[in-house]
Amino acid sequence: MPTDRPLRIGLVSDCYVPRLGGIEMQVHDLARHLRAAGHEVVVITPTPGPAVMDGVPVRRLDVPLLPFDIPFTPKAFRLVAQAIRHEQVDVVHFHGGIASPLTYGAAAGAQRAGVPTVVTVHCMWSYAAPVFAALDRAAHWSQWPAVLSAVSDVAAQPIRRIAGPDRDVIVLPNGIDNDQWVVEPVERDPSVVTVVSVMRLAPRKRPLQLLKMVRKVVARLDRDVRLKVVIIGDGPERPQLEKFLRTNGLTEVVELVGRRSRDEIREIFARSDVFVAPANLESFGIAALEARCAGLPVVAKARTGIREFVVHGREGLLASTDADMVDQLTRIVRDRELRLVITKHNRDTPSPVDWTDVVERNVAAYRSAIEMCSGVPGLRG
Repeated sequence: MPTDRPLRIGLVSDCYVPRLGGIEMQVHDLARHLRAAGHEVVVITPTPGPAVMDGVPVRRLDVPLLPFDIPFTPKAFRLVAQAIRHEQVDVVHFHGGIASPLTYGAAAGAQRAGVPTVVTVHCMWSYAAPVFAALDRAAHWSQWPAVLSAVSDVAAQPIRRIAGPDRDVIVLPNGIDNDQWVVEPVERDPSVVTVVSVMRLAPRKRPLQLLKMVRKVVARLDRDVRLKVVIIGDGPERPQLEKFLRTNGLTEVVELVGRRSRDEIREIFARSDVFVAPANLESFGIAALEARCAGLPVVAKARTGIREFVVHGREGLLASTDADMVDQLTRIVRDRELRLVITKHNRDTPSPVDWTDVVERNVAAYRSAIEMCSGVPGLRG
């Protein structure tokens, strides 16, 4: 196969737009940018919705779904295999989190059928690593002639531990349009420091823990500094968060604004001073990267994927524990000069994972998968 010819690529994900989420938006953005680079793309997913989105054709599987839109029936796996055969793709790129049975099961089916395969893990396996280790003992996925990848080095580490030192696990990071996230800051009262966060209001993202941190930060601030916190997103924990705000007298400090479009998020970033990400299991942190590209200093946990684009003291501040995060938040809220220095650096320095580079890295992975497949007896080239 010529190494420069356009490819026909299948993208498979348990979840996809119009459902909103990190994997959904990243797979959609990848599809759009692959098409813009001259490749043919089809998305295969059980998530209901239109057959075409932003010019990207989507084959939506009509199968039963568990809560959180998780497919579970054998029919789902058969339909993915049929779609892959029908679309006659050169390579299939599977995108999975922790609870992604369709992605991982269909990837195994693609390997049995001899289809060039790339698998990208979008979440930190953490407590689920023993389950994936058991699956490896049963299905030997670490020995597949496929490209194994994760969205960050942090997310790749448990895969490498299971697969062993001789198995390459590459990083295919999430992408961003640097120019899209450049914002013009709005003039505002310098005595008010606005901290913003973008997350799903679900336990894994730890929004309640963030409010507990905010309560402690407020108690430490001098009277000449007023804290305002804007939390963008929605989810099952919202009622509990609203109760916490009322009980702790924080309704004038914290605003839960619900879901917002990208344009609306940029407008909020333009009126904000700091971004905070409280999650412990953040495999990449695309919202934090968007905020960093908008110039905001980022405060996050040091053991997450955010550390791969935020260096402590340069693009933001990294914390080891919740108590340390309270310290770092208090520090950056109090220290206007530090905020200005980090903001200038973030505005002057583009992100290293612009979509132009990310598309090239994905296409290189696709060609590697095709080459691996062609070199294995019984698999097609």
